[in-house]
Amino acid sequence: MGRKKTERIYTPVESMSHFAKKIGSFGDKTAFRYFDKERNLHTMTYRSLSARIQRQAAGFAATGLAGKRIAIIGETSPEWITSYVAAIAAGGVAIPMDRELETSEISNFLTFAEIDAIVYSASFNTKFAELAEGHPTLMKLIPIAPERGMCDGNPRYLPFDELMALGEENVAAGYRYPEVTDLDRMAEMLFTSGTTGSSKCVMLSEKNVISPVNAACEAVDFSRDDVTVSILPIHHTYELCITLASLNYGVDIGINDSLKRVMKNIELFRPTRLILVPLFVYTMNKKVWDEAKKNGKDSLLKYLSEISRTLRKLSFDVRRTLFRQVTNAFGGRLEQIICGGAALNPELADSFQEFGIDIFEGYGITECAPLIAVNPYFAPKRGSVGPAVNCCRVRIDPDHTNEKGFDEGEIQVKGDNVMLGYYKNPEGTAEVFTEDGWFCTGDIGYMDQDGYIFITGRKKYVIVLENGKNVFPEEIEEYLAAQTSAQESVVVGRKHGDGNDIQLTAIIYPRLDDFPDPADHEAIEKKLREQVAKMNRKLVSYKQIRNVEFRYTEFEKTTSRKIKRHLVR
Repeated sequence: MGRKKTERIYTPVESMSHFAKKIGSFGDKTAFRYFDKERNLHTMTYRSLSARIQRQAAGFAATGLAGKRIAIIGETSPEWITSYVAAIAAGGVAIPMDRELETSEISNFLTFAEIDAIVYSASFNTKFAELAEGHPTLMKLIPIAPERGMCDGNPRYLPFDELMALGEENVAAGYRYPEVTDLDRMAEMLFTSGTTGSSKCVMLSEKNVISPVNAACEAVDFSRDDVTVSILPIHHTYELCITLASLNYGVDIGINDSLKRVMKNIELFRPTRLILVPLFVYTMNKKVWDEAKKNGKDSLLKYLSEISRTLRKLSFDVRRTLFRQVTNAFGGRLEQIICGGAALNPELADSFQEFGIDIFEGYGITECAPLIAVNPYFAPKRGSVGPAVNCCRVRIDPDHTNEKGFDEGEIQVKGDNVMLGYYKNPEGTAEVFTEDGWFCTGDIGYMDQDGYIFITGRKKYVIVLENGKNVFPEEIEEYLAAQTSAQESVVVGRKHGDGNDIQLTAIIYPRLDDFPDPADHEAIEKKLREQVAKMNRKLVSYKQIRNVEFRYTEFEKTTSRKIKRHLVR
């Protein structure tokens, strides 16, 4: 059930410098609320944010860094955002880097991408003091919060405050952003964090960067009265795109400073909207039910849910009243969650909807900057990621007709959001584009009669059985998450015995909280095998799990919390 469609009131972004100037029109409205290292809370207005971006771009120009390749690494902060926008607005290339990278990986990326300067947070001060020696071509190291004496006597160091002071002088002398003459120039380089062990460097143009921002402004139910909390790592294109779209609307953004404090920070900032990946949605839902169970109110919560469903069928929506105690845990004002980055179990969305919090799933991929589709707030479809956003077109390259009668196959995209290609990898670029210019996502899915996209799996993960049937492990893993006590699972195809018969094996990390004695592995495994057997009875024979294995540690994941499937044996 969707919300009423409202007019989208925003100014489309024409370029990154236009964005930087335009957000200043929100004046003294709060742009960011953030903590310092002592956890004192600070506020930055839109007027100040716009001015800081201009000063930083002018600082880049004053130090010979305008038009250069500037990497940014560190925790989400106003300085991270200003560095990203200023680098592009000054005519250069922004290179967001994953703050969880190993030192050797950072070093390799600095060399491979031929980076000219890097802006980094205090947590990287020691690391870059070591790295600098091995990268003589790195023109400037720009620490946001250098330690006392760290930069003394070394001209390669340019403390962030000094960069901004030079920029202020340059602005006073008449600095203006360079004229934008080519939106198709490379403006961003992104290293993918693949689940298969390989990393590629995606080249995005300025048009690629701004098109999904405008598309998000059109597709997502934002208003300048909204409040959100930035929780996901800012270097991920999903979080960055929606953050820029939020700023383009004048949204108040609270910055979460620690995953350990995320729920406390949500209560503090009192958001109306959140941008999350499924793992966080699951964690929030678990907190609600764990708290209810601890207080002996889980039965009451289920009963209230049943009452709410009945009343809604009669057009009486009393969810915000019935579940006020639940929503208060999220600040009391949360209305919507935009979820992306991985497949969302529809039952999780149903659970939140019962509480009066709507979840709208989106779909994207780094190579599309990243936005491809969003389930519309005014007409969502359960289990769908929605139709294509307005900056691109989507088609299906069919390889079969599915059980619902729709053509199913690889999802392909064409539009202003599609990357220029992979840096220094023309062969890899050619492999992912069709002869008529469509980008091949590697995702498998179908579109219904209304153009809504449903994703069923990844092409590279498909398991081909001996009888020729294709099984997408993600589908079975969703069943396991919904119908068993599996916290995490990976489904693989393995040969059975000496023959060629491939059988589905589920490797399960149990949800230990579901069991009275988490140390009793024998009882846990017995119960899970019974649950899998019950689940199997609901599945067609070729999708049934034949073997179950267990592990008692989480699967290793990427920084976007996706399981590294290539490490699962």
